[in-house]
Amino acid sequence: MKKIVLALFVLLLASTFVFAQATLPVTGKLTVEVFDRGSDGGRTLAHNNAWTKWIQEKVKKDLNIDITFIPIGRWSENTDIVNLMASGSAPDLCYTYNLDMINEFRDKGGVFELSPYIDSYLPDLKVLLGKDPSFPGKQLIYRDQDRRTQKIYSVVSYRTAIAQRNIFIRKDWLDKLGMPVPKDMGQFYQALKAFRDRDPGNVGKNRVVPLGVNNDVRWGLSDFINNFIDPNISDRDRWVNSIADRYITMPGYKRGVQEMNRWYNEGLIYKDFPLMTTADAFYNQVKSGVVGAFCQNWDWPYRTDMNILVDLRKNVPTADYIPIAIANNKEVMDKPGLRIFIPQFSRNKDSALKYLNWLSKPENYKFLQIGNEGVNHKMLNGIPQTIATPPQHPWFMNSPNNIDLTIPMNGVELGSDAANARVLGLSYGTISPDVISNAYVVATTGARGPAVWQATTKVNQYSGDLREKADDLISLAITAKPGSFSKIWDDGVKDWMRSGGQEVLAERSALYPK
Repeated sequence: MKKIVLALFVLLLASTFVFAQATLPVTGKLTVEVFDRGSDGGRTLAHNNAWTKWIQEKVKKDLNIDITFIPIGRWSENTDIVNLMASGSAPDLCYTYNLDMINEFRDKGGVFELSPYIDSYLPDLKVLLGKDPSFPGKQLIYRDQDRRTQKIYSVVSYRTAIAQRNIFIRKDWLDKLGMPVPKDMGQFYQALKAFRDRDPGNVGKNRVVPLGVNNDVRWGLSDFINNFIDPNISDRDRWVNSIADRYITMPGYKRGVQEMNRWYNEGLIYKDFPLMTTADAFYNQVKSGVVGAFCQNWDWPYRTDMNILVDLRKNVPTADYIPIAIANNKEVMDKPGLRIFIPQFSRNKDSALKYLNWLSKPENYKFLQIGNEGVNHKMLNGIPQTIATPPQHPWFMNSPNNIDLTIPMNGVELGSDAANARVLGLSYGTISPDVISNAYVVATTGARGPAVWQATTKVNQYSGDLREKADDLISLAITAKPGSFSKIWDDGVKDWMRSGGQEVLAERSALYPK
């Protein structure tokens, strides 16, 4: 079946290639993808609701374009888009999180090349996307531009909130010990030892967990390990050594893991973390009041879906976790999210580009994001706070802040990082908005996005195995006896390199010239 689909796809491209070389015709028609998340929770039809009708009416008035929305299964998008591309019935404007899929379409000639139209058709999108934090001096709209050919086959949607992780510590424990909030890793280490030795929470010395983590130590100890990565490492070496989203060949990474080995053997890290394999087990341990510190998602203790701090305070009313800025080499998420593309066979490329730019105007995306006052939001000190709209209400949002419709961005955009952080702060139930805003600022200050390079890698078949092997190695090395650490680590890295790491490293080194 897959071969048949691909064959049909190639034939379709051949029949439309000549047309694609012509200038863009003005048709006044357009089909647009929209994620279909089903009907659970009071959702309305993804392609036919009050929001899509508002768009259709305003776009008709502003651009004289008739829009039809095409629902694509949110969780089956890869299969759905491939089948629609193969049959020539994909929407004129498509989006996906799967950049590799777009690149496969591109390699078969199936994606429209956008570079000649950026300035003429997409000026508002270019301004909205702004600068690329991972490419100094470049605009984000050019993120997917191929270094060799300078061609662009997709433009990015961006995340308005890019905070990634924070280190949290029990402020009430510090206060009880008369210790200041740690300002560097050395002071944090001393705080962990005081938690271990003095039991400020009075939970019992045999139960105190100075630094909590579950079996995902690659993530839960990342800020501590990454703190030892060479701070002068070049962007090239950062990218070359970011293999399968793992950093084990990064200069200084071994030293970071060795420090965690020392902390573990000193009883500062939860001793049974390899056995803690479920998220709920870690949640419950923190809620029980025995954990002094941890590193997790930037808002982890405050989130309403887990209620970490809320439930902890039921056990310990004075408990408080605060984020602290003590780590070097902090990371934020890469700013791009979705990728937006136009199929080569689209007959309505002019309309697709005009609509994408229309979505980039504040007068249009702001209403879609916050909706009607009193129905979808209320204003607090000049900031819109989302309110619960009853299920099946005509103005019910099928996705948070209509992110499936505001495709140039994911999240509320109010024009500044400070205002966007304040919006986030209003969506955490009983947790003070100032607490959330502060956590966001701590997570992003001094942090940098991942190293990226505009070249397509071909050696990707080892990624799953390399991730698993790296995670196992990190866990094994941390729990090793100190005298065995170097041998376990070095042997593990050699095996990792033999398992595809060396081939990936060689390719990335060649793709990113010195």
